[in-house]
Amino acid sequence: MIIPPVGGASLTGVLPTEAGTSGGTAVTGSESFGKELSGAINSLEQSQQSSDAASQALATGTVKDPESAVVTVEDAQMTMELASQIRTKATEAVQNIFQTQV
Repeated sequence: MIIPPVGGASLTGVLPTEAGTSGGTAVTGSESFGKELSGAINSLEQSQQSSDAASQALATGTVKDPESAVVTVEDAQMTMELASQIRTKATEAVQNIFQTQV
């Protein structure tokens, strides 16, 4: 079971809402998966960038709400951990497929 991160950081769009469709146009499964994966990676990158900005503002003392900066950094950390776990599980699945004898 995958629990989405709390706050602004999220991996929305990891699973398509309708199989093989995106924006009302027919798309093959691999194209849809590629678009969704790219979107998730972009979301992860944005989360890391906002975390960098929040931690820099916290370090320089320019942040008005230190609690929100800490929450932003924690959300980015949880998002990165989730992405790492997904990568590990996908790698294990591919290795398992390659070891399966027909």
